[in-house]
Amino acid sequence: MSNATGSPLQVPATYWDQLLQTDLSQLCRQALARPVPPDGLALTVLNAEVMINIKRQRLQCLKGDAWRNCDDELLELVVLVYLLQGAPAPLAGELVSVYDLKDAHFFQGPHDLNTDSLLEIYGHHPDAFRRAAQRLGGEPVNMTQAAYRFLPLPRVPMYYLLWQGDDQFASKLTILFDRSIEQIFAADAIWGLVNWVNAKLEKGRQGKEMTG
Repeated sequence: MSNATGSPLQVPATYWDQLLQTDLSQLCRQALARPVPPDGLALTVLNAEVMINIKRQRLQCLKGDAWRNCDDELLELVVLVYLLQGAPAPLAGELVSVYDLKDAHFFQGPHDLNTDSLLEIYGHHPDAFRRAAQRLGGEPVNMTQAAYRFLPLPRVPMYYLLWQGDDQFASKLTILFDRSIEQIFAADAIWGLVNWVNAKLEKGRQGKEMTG
């Protein structure tokens, strides 16, 4: 999944082929998804409803009362990997950063979690961060000056913790996960998921739709 070179992402056709061979009812139970006969299944992704149209091999987003094609290759990759990961992993109840995971070595160099853009936007504007987080369905948690729990996928909670900078200390943004994430995603998929959520938060400053 990793794509740090700027080249276009491509969703492997084998991912869709595997979904076609998977029992839909079992898939819904494992992923906390809902069947959408006859085309596929739907997931709540942040603040939006996304349908995995297995027949057409497309991701579609609910706009008003209609499903529209969603041309977001990174989201498509993350969602398909999530659906194909197999048996669900129960939440561990332990919050960790990527540097606490077994594959922590992956998150360096081109795969370091880049929070610089978010800090430029929100580092001195926690109220703007709160508004953007709430537009994406984030729930406030009592952890820092501005901290929110997101559900980019039903079994994958993420926590964004913002400390506002001042004359003595720089702003800081920390991203945490339930440890169970490493039972669902490989390191490159975690990296991709973070990049996707970060991009939505960046757009959130202007109140843009998640799937826009």
